[in-house]
Amino acid sequence: MNRIKKWLGNLGVILMLLAGLVAWIMLPWPGVLGAAVLAALWLAFTRSGRLALEATRIGIASLPQRWGASSVIVIGIAGVVAVLVAMLAMGAGFQKTLEQTGRDDTAIVLRGGSQAETNSVITRDQVPLITSLAGIAKDESGRPLVSPELSQVVNMVTRSDGTDANAQLRGVGDAGWAIRPQLQIVEGRRFESGKRELVVGQGAHRQYVGLEVGNTLRLANQDWTVVGKFASGDSHDSELWADAETLGATYQRTSYQSVTVRLDGAEGFEPFKAAMAADPRLKLDVLTTKNYYSKQSEGLTKLIKALGTIIGAIMAIGAVFGALNTMYAAVAGRAREIATMRAIGFRGLPVVVAVMLETMLLALLGGLIGGLIAWLVFNNYSVSTLSGNFSQVMFQFSVSPELLWNGLKWALGIGLVGGLFPSLRAARLPVTEALRSA
Repeated sequence: MNRIKKWLGNLGVILMLLAGLVAWIMLPWPGVLGAAVLAALWLAFTRSGRLALEATRIGIASLPQRWGASSVIVIGIAGVVAVLVAMLAMGAGFQKTLEQTGRDDTAIVLRGGSQAETNSVITRDQVPLITSLAGIAKDESGRPLVSPELSQVVNMVTRSDGTDANAQLRGVGDAGWAIRPQLQIVEGRRFESGKRELVVGQGAHRQYVGLEVGNTLRLANQDWTVVGKFASGDSHDSELWADAETLGATYQRTSYQSVTVRLDGAEGFEPFKAAMAADPRLKLDVLTTKNYYSKQSEGLTKLIKALGTIIGAIMAIGAVFGALNTMYAAVAGRAREIATMRAIGFRGLPVVVAVMLETMLLALLGGLIGGLIAWLVFNNYSVSTLSGNFSQVMFQFSVSPELLWNGLKWALGIGLVGGLFPSLRAARLPVTEALRSA
């Protein structure tokens, strides 16, 4: 019975520690700042706090003699933070790229119930009805800025390893360029209507073989000429563009997949949506492009975040055990020193705080090193992944200050847990026994 009670008691302590660690990681920065201020005030203005500071100084002064063992904490936590921040930076970069693609003053029209362009169909007779709706901006000639579009997945060869990969070939209407003013031709020219000509995004140009301006590609048993390269700073950088009518004729497409419109300002969305809902011939869904591309990134971003957290948690458990072993060894090696401090008036609380502060300082150093590694290696690192239309999207890792801050909180949390039990052991160390064994 006593063993069961002891086992349940230990399990309860572990669960409480895990709950505390989760609460600490989720704590916003004002809460962390408040906790740090309270701890600093306690250390500076109470007798126990000042004794804890003195004990901490003694422990830090002895670090050079046991730096090899202490480096286990630093390296372990640095690895946790580097991996965690890198994983989360991948998700943040993908989300940022897709969110930059959309705007509040443009809208995309899809078939009712469709989640993406690939499973949407808009018939040709619906396009004039959409063009006549309220809320659409017009160009200088008074024509509505409406672009019926196709999305065709084509097979390309990657530069990195020569394997086949999916690329998105987008067919756009005459207004496609005006609707997306962020697109700028950086080499060559735009394609001409009625011709099998392509312009390629700079991300696609870096990713795939054979997209240099002037090259000829074989698509659907037809020759297509690359006449230009564009930059957009969003997911369109990963696409190839062509005239929608020419693309439809080549791939025998009798309908469109989406219609993108330029709204009469952000306030034009509601009139446009209401006018579409009022026409029974248009059983279509409409979203702002900002909302649409944000939704496209949700699934993969959540998956990457979940995987990053799970991998980070597994590595964190290993780092906690490494910290426990190191600090238990440090306490055992400093038994006489700790006993001497206890004998001259250092009570249990200052000793506990001193050992925990030492562990958390090592954890902080590991967190800073891990965050620096993640920032130097992965920030703006370009990769590609599948998007919702099963084509590859080029994006860059985004190591933001928020992610670095979260990494530091993980590091300090690991240090807190890893230093707790060794510090309690140091505080309970019998003075006479420790002095005799030393």
